[in-house]
Amino acid sequence: MRKKTATFGERKKVIYSPERWEILRKKRERAIQIMKRLEKHSIPAIVYGSVARGDATSQSDVDIFITRRTPSYLIEIALDGFNFIHRKIVQATPNYAVKGEIALEDNTTVSFPLVNLKSREIEFYNFGGALDLKSLFEEKRIPGVDKRLMLILPFNEGHEEIPILDVDDLELSKILNTGIEIIEERKRVLEKRRETGRTGVFLNVGVPDNESFESYLEKIARKNPVLRRRLTE
Repeated sequence: MRKKTATFGERKKVIYSPERWEILRKKRERAIQIMKRLEKHSIPAIVYGSVARGDATSQSDVDIFITRRTPSYLIEIALDGFNFIHRKIVQATPNYAVKGEIALEDNTTVSFPLVNLKSREIEFYNFGGALDLKSLFEEKRIPGVDKRLMLILPFNEGHEEIPILDVDDLELSKILNTGIEIIEERKRVLEKRRETGRTGVFLNVGVPDNESFESYLEKIARKNPVLRRRLTE
């Protein structure tokens, strides 16, 4: 059988320096700060990406996702006191969930569904690695795939990187706790990003200060039949 070629880089182990552990600690402190505030208002959230996997660098964002459809005003009440840099409505493709996005200081983003989520849309976060607040307090790190299509496998001193094309899809689905369909879909999306430098976004609009996410979404949907159909699913 022909050996598959790695998409980016080769299999290797990365040992973290004390400075890198400190970066991760600070990124996680920030995530905990936000997620504790959300939990206080009974809003469930996860942190996903490099902060969950543990391979965060100084350039890494702190990406938080609210896993249950929640009125945006409750989210904004929970985040009262934080400086909002922007408020956006985003949708990756016409078939994906429409989400609200609040950007805060310190490269922190809180996103949340504005429509009912499909099961595979929750699994998307497992693909990249995701942790809840309890797991953050327990200092867990979780496997996930980064934007280079490298599987990040944490171990005590750092992590191992493995090109996902070198891993059987079934094995990968078990490691990531996600369906094979998600793996195939994410491979397509990330390979397109690798080839073109971007994947494009179907919807990305700012929300005026005097509007709620929901009311502004309704206005947009009136002029966009594709979006309107997604709202009724």
